[in-house]
Amino acid sequence: MSSSDMNIITVIGSGLIGRSWAMVFVSGGYSVKIYDNQPGQAAKAITEIRKQLEELEEAHMLRGELTATQQLALLSCYDDLAQALEGAFFVQECVFEHLDVKQSVFQDIDRLVGKDVILSSSTSCLVPSNVFSKVQNRSRCLVSHPVNPPYYVKLVELVPHPETAASVMDTTHSLMTKVDQVPVRLKKEIDGFALNRVQAAIIAESWRLVQDGIISVKDIDLVMSEGLGMRYAFLGPMETMHLNAPAGLEDYMKRYGEGIRRILTSFGPVPDFSGGEGAKSIVNEMCELIPSDLQHLSARIERRDQLLMGLAKLKKEH
Repeated sequence: MSSSDMNIITVIGSGLIGRSWAMVFVSGGYSVKIYDNQPGQAAKAITEIRKQLEELEEAHMLRGELTATQQLALLSCYDDLAQALEGAFFVQECVFEHLDVKQSVFQDIDRLVGKDVILSSSTSCLVPSNVFSKVQNRSRCLVSHPVNPPYYVKLVELVPHPETAASVMDTTHSLMTKVDQVPVRLKKEIDGFALNRVQAAIIAESWRLVQDGIISVKDIDLVMSEGLGMRYAFLGPMETMHLNAPAGLEDYMKRYGEGIRRILTSFGPVPDFSGGEGAKSIVNEMCELIPSDLQHLSARIERRDQLLMGLAKLKKEH
C-alpha cells in the first residue's frame, strides 16, 4: 500500500473513545469514517464532535494545522460496515469492553478488508491474543490503548499480538506520532498492559493507606496531585530516580534500594475494593468531598478536562 493510499481511517464505535479518536485523526489531516451499528448514532457523534471542535477552536486549543471547519469536512458517518471500511488503511475499534463483542466485530471486519489493512483495538485490558483470536491474518493486528480522554492525554500503548508484524507496529507508531499522540511500544502482551499495571499499584497502596487509618482520602490524593504528580507530569519514575542522586540511577539504587525493598515487603494483600466496612468508609469519604450525583461528577470531569488542556499546552511549550 503506497503512502498516497494511506489517508482514510475507519473508527468502529461512536461513543466517547470513538469520538475522541476521530477528533485526533482528523486533527492530523486524515479522512475519518465513523461506523456504528445503531442507526443514526454515527451521525449524532459528528454533531457532538462539531460542538467540541468549535469550542476548542474558540479556546485556541484545537489540535493540528486545520481549522475546525476543515477538520469537520474530513468526517463522514456510516450505518453500513462494508461502506465504512471501503478505502481504509487503518481501522480503530472502539466498541464495548466485552471480549465476545470485540471478537465478533473483528471477525466481520476481517472478511471485508484487504490483507494489508491494519486492525487496531482500543481495549484497555483485553490482551491481543484473545481479542484477535478469530481473525485469520493476525500479523496485521494490535492494540492501540489510549488514555481517557485521548484528545487531552496523548499517550497510546501499542501492544502486539504474538504474531504482529514489526512493520505493523512501525506503521502504527508513525501514524500516532503524525497525529501528535505519544506512542509507546510494549515488546509483548501482558494483562493490564503497562499503564494500568502501574496505575493498579498506585491504587492498591493508596487504598491500603486510607483503609489502615494512615491518611485520609483527601490527603492521599494531595500526595499525588501536589507531590509525585508534579514531577511525573514531565518526568517518568526512571528519570526521576536518575536525577535524584548525584551520580545517577546506579547511585540512587545504592543509596535507596534497600529502603525501597523494605517498604515493598511491608505492603499488605490486594484490597477488597468492593466489600466490607473499610471499602464503604472510603467510598463515603470520597463522596463527602465530591458527591457521586451526575451534576457534581460532570462538573469535576469538565474541570479535569480543562486542567488537562492547560497542562497539555504547557508541556507543548516546554
